[in-house]
Amino acid sequence: METYTLVRGLYAVFDYKGLHTDTKIFYYIFETWLPKSNDYCLDDRPHFEILGAKYKNNDPNSEEQIWIPVRPK
Repeated sequence: METYTLVRGLYAVFDYKGLHTDTKIFYYIFETWLPKSNDYCLDDRPHFEILGAKYKNNDPNSEEQIWIPVRPK
């Protein structure tokens, strides 16, 4: 493993519950939420997911957070 330092900035955080193979949340984020946002647009930084204690691989009750980099318009 290597250490990776994220560049500081704003993130939109989405709580997601469901299978990790269901990509509907990403369609919602990138095709609905971001285009309709009056305040934010996508920033050119990495996005990431936090798989905490409630994450259960291949379980429909699995929970995680999706962090999308944004910046003010």
